[in-house]
Amino acid sequence: MSMVALSRRTLLVVVASASFLPVLAARAEARTHVIVVDKMKFGSAPDGIRVGDTVVWANHDLFRHTATARDKSFDVDLKPNEEGRVTLTKPGRIDVYCRFHPGMTATFIVGP
Repeated sequence: MSMVALSRRTLLVVVASASFLPVLAARAEARTHVIVVDKMKFGSAPDGIRVGDTVVWANHDLFRHTATARDKSFDVDLKPNEEGRVTLTKPGRIDVYCRFHPGMTATFIVGP
């Protein structure tokens, strides 16, 4: 094997590896988003929620609530002044409601 062939192969490996770095870096930068529950309402969900991010549900209300996904992907029980966490595992629209107060609803979109 010539030195030129080895150099080209090495260059190809380096270039191919470098193309995966942004993907790995993006996955490593998972963020945490807080959604406050207060006065019998879910606070608005922040924009830019992605797969791998964590949503913290913070119950600032006097009553017990849940953050229950209609697709059954999560069900967080929230006693007054407590928090619950969910790490999002799939993209798409998530409709959420409170099992104790079905009129309490929220919707947010999870990006890839």
